[in-house]
Amino acid sequence: MSLLQIAEPNRSANPHEHKYALGIDLGTTRSMVAVVRSGKAALLETSSTIVTKASNSLSTSNSKSGQPNKANIDTLLPSVVYYGNSDGVNSPIVGSEALAYFETDPANTIISAKRFMGRSTNDIKFSHPYQLKSSESNAQAMPSFVTAQGEISPVSVSAEILKTLYKRAQSALPEGSIQGAVITVPAYFDEAQRQATKDAAKLANLNVLRLLNEPTAAAVAYGLDRKNEDLELERIYLIYDLGGGTFDVSILKMTQGVFEVLATGGNSALGGDDVDRQIMGWLLKQAGLDPNDLTAQQRTHIARQAEVYKQALTDTDSVEVTVDIESTQWQGILTSADLVQIIEPITRRTLTTCDQVMRDAHIDMSQLDEIILVGGSTRMPVVQNAVEQFFNKKPLSHLNPDEVVALGAAQVAEQLIKTDKSNNVLLLDVTPLSLGLETMGGLVEVVIPRNTPIPVAKKQTFTTYQDGQTGMVIHVVQGERDTVANCRSLGRFELYGIPPMKAGLARIEVTFDIDANGQLSVSAFEATSGVHSDIKITPSYGLSEEQQEQLLRAGFEHAAHDKLSRSLIEAKVESEREVLALESALQEFSSLLTQDETNDLQQAMQELSEALKNDTLIDDEKTLQAIKTEVENKQAKLKPLSDAFAARIMDQSVQQSLAGTSTDTWTE
Repeated sequence: MSLLQIAEPNRSANPHEHKYALGIDLGTTRSMVAVVRSGKAALLETSSTIVTKASNSLSTSNSKSGQPNKANIDTLLPSVVYYGNSDGVNSPIVGSEALAYFETDPANTIISAKRFMGRSTNDIKFSHPYQLKSSESNAQAMPSFVTAQGEISPVSVSAEILKTLYKRAQSALPEGSIQGAVITVPAYFDEAQRQATKDAAKLANLNVLRLLNEPTAAAVAYGLDRKNEDLELERIYLIYDLGGGTFDVSILKMTQGVFEVLATGGNSALGGDDVDRQIMGWLLKQAGLDPNDLTAQQRTHIARQAEVYKQALTDTDSVEVTVDIESTQWQGILTSADLVQIIEPITRRTLTTCDQVMRDAHIDMSQLDEIILVGGSTRMPVVQNAVEQFFNKKPLSHLNPDEVVALGAAQVAEQLIKTDKSNNVLLLDVTPLSLGLETMGGLVEVVIPRNTPIPVAKKQTFTTYQDGQTGMVIHVVQGERDTVANCRSLGRFELYGIPPMKAGLARIEVTFDIDANGQLSVSAFEATSGVHSDIKITPSYGLSEEQQEQLLRAGFEHAAHDKLSRSLIEAKVESEREVLALESALQEFSSLLTQDETNDLQQAMQELSEALKNDTLIDDEKTLQAIKTEVENKQAKLKPLSDAFAARIMDQSVQQSLAGTSTDTWTE
């Protein structure tokens, strides 16, 4: 008798067929891929090949067996792609092989492409050796790198890195077993930068299960979700993540199986690359050289030297340094004490951000249970010491800071594909900046405040401004100021088909929806007619380094001015609506007023309209206050006249309604 193989619903017919999900850390300087096997997360290794330019060939080993040396087996992939034509190259080269070309052909060797993701040419303020070409049709789009192999977008560069990581995983895992990947991004990546990351994954044919904030991934890797033995006990962690090109700080709260990000901040253009540039500047100053007098290749050479000296100071207190450029030669000693002073502007900026994020989360240092260091740049003793002194607490750093994000991402990826989700930790990330839309007078109505846990959906009801209005423009903005002029525009869409009716009667429901990846969708629905319109916010550029800092700082620095300006604009909008309503009423009910009453009402309306013509977009608070006072005085003069007119309209309406009825009608 034959036996039938029975498979339970939602289970594989082959119980021995394993499914895997990847955790990918797409880093600025190094990238890696990890996977959970046998219940443990580990990075996937690869055999790296080394470019030997003298022989114009690729060599994998010096061993007679032809097998790669163990030293060449690595888990870290340099985030570098070479698009040159040296040595007969005519296709992209990724990783260590590409890095070998950086000093000799920097213009065609793309490093730190992550810094260019989701940015326009105007946003790119940092130094780089590349020739960029902007879009002819859209100046705010991401520029392309001009290389010997053509114009290459930052998204394409990241896609090549992801393809290489994907191939590494495919060679290490059973065929057809990869279900998708969780890709990590800096917590402070905005909408455009996240979308650019998803586009790169799509080009690499990767199924993105989720974009995960890097600090959250690090917390999972440290097992912070399992350290809380008492589920009722609330524990708070600060993740300090200083990588090669980005800085993030997040405050996480863990309680009852829920991992919630209380607040986040950072800078998507601050990291180890900037440390190298600071050291390079110090070396050039000591040697008496002006960086503007050097070629791109010479600057690249010194930057590489600076990186080597920086790494050497991880294990020693001083290192001999040399600058040898053409006719200039200089030798000296770089000490750890020197390095503290050299990179003080960078450490100060990171710690200032930490202080701001703690204020956002409404906690102080005494409430922090652990400080976790993440990112390769936190290997530097000067950074570790600066963090320890600031928080007066020794930070956790026993896991490899380069690997911790990928390991955490792999664990989350494993949870997402598991059928049994009973042991899953719930991750609640936050949106870093407030999201809202433009209302009358150029004001911002915040729908989702910053540091709101995501995924989230919020709805608000709006109405029409004018009689007979049949359409409106929905303008979505991001920022912390009260006026649209001081925030970043994310997108616009139009809603048409609103039934013509009196101003204020239409009901337009606007919904903001942010998914777990931070993708924002906005929709509008008119309740009476059922007309609907929506948009997925995928802007073509992101917020620059300065703009990210300015949006938050400006919200605090201009709070008093914004409050006064907003109240004035609201008063103007309300007054304009009242004047429009009175003009409409006069056309229909003018017979209810005497000529003198009509003249008095029209004169008061005219005086208020004149007061409303004053400019409210000015910085002087005394002038704003004077304008507000004038508008309020004119409103006070108009109010008794408009109230009396409204009362007569109401009386007439009641009389008409009761016409032909008697008391008997109401008592039956």
